[in-house]
Amino acid sequence: MMKPIRWGVLGAGKFAREQMTPAIHMAENAVFSAIATSDPRKAETFQAFQPGLRVFGDYEDLLADSEIDAVYVPLPNHLHVEWTLKALAAGKAVLTEKPIGLDEADFDRLIGARDDAGLLAAEAYMPVHHPQWMKARDLIAEGAIGELAHVRGMFTYNNSASPDNIRNRPETAGGGLRDIGVYPFGTARFATGQEPNSVRADISWENGVDTIARINASFPKFTFEAVVSMRMQEFQEMSFHGDRGVLHLAAPFNPLRYREASVQIGTDDETRVWRFPAFNQYVAQVENFGAAMRGEMDYPAPLEFSRGTQRMIDMAFAAAGATAGNTPIDYA
Repeated sequence: MMKPIRWGVLGAGKFAREQMTPAIHMAENAVFSAIATSDPRKAETFQAFQPGLRVFGDYEDLLADSEIDAVYVPLPNHLHVEWTLKALAAGKAVLTEKPIGLDEADFDRLIGARDDAGLLAAEAYMPVHHPQWMKARDLIAEGAIGELAHVRGMFTYNNSASPDNIRNRPETAGGGLRDIGVYPFGTARFATGQEPNSVRADISWENGVDTIARINASFPKFTFEAVVSMRMQEFQEMSFHGDRGVLHLAAPFNPLRYREASVQIGTDDETRVWRFPAFNQYVAQVENFGAAMRGEMDYPAPLEFSRGTQRMIDMAFAAAGATAGNTPIDYA
């Protein structure tokens, strides 16, 4: 019997509680073994569905534990690089929430540490584990919509009523582009295999974080537009427009919570739809990470892929003449 991968989690936040630790619990050949939190009361919810869960009061103690094989890091953005590096130095494979880095230069450090350790380290970028995106990529590649000309994406929600949320705070590296801009940027790159030549951006700011970003980009063989916002009604979609059809994903990023995942192609002659009503991309992410640890597959979103998405985010900030702290910078 295959030995399961024993997972430890650094932090007891909402996303870990509602999505990733249940996914680890449900995944094949994975065990949610331990959690580290400074507040033991926060661990009680996790212990309720994972009997025997070990609780550490310090992140370093969990990393030092020899019974942990892999670590999941769902901490605030500004802590991702630090704890990814510490996990690798402790001999643990590590899956860190997006954005794993805050600029492209962070990825040089992460990739170097990964290679030195000889361990798997990756960003928790779940869409590429979902069959709707594999289907979309294959359909575009085989010419189902003809020659691709334009890609359009939207991802919005409104958290204006929560000013203390880490996404609304510059000191925790908040902002909409880092939180959800990774999704239209990364999936466009994944589905087409292309990288942007140039990016233009119109960004609105509040308290030093980007709240609305309107993006236009040029790729080698198509144009791209996206709206990313933390101040608009919840909505998400991705569309790929070719000269003979349009491919549309109605729930491209978090389908189980938003609506049913589907890929639809409309042409002059017909409309075809592929539906994925119950697929859990978080479980698939855990299982694929484990398979990659065992050498059974290449991980679908290696750090090199995530670096490309971060580069596009950096290009958007540069085009707007600002970093996420609203300070003009020069990326020349």
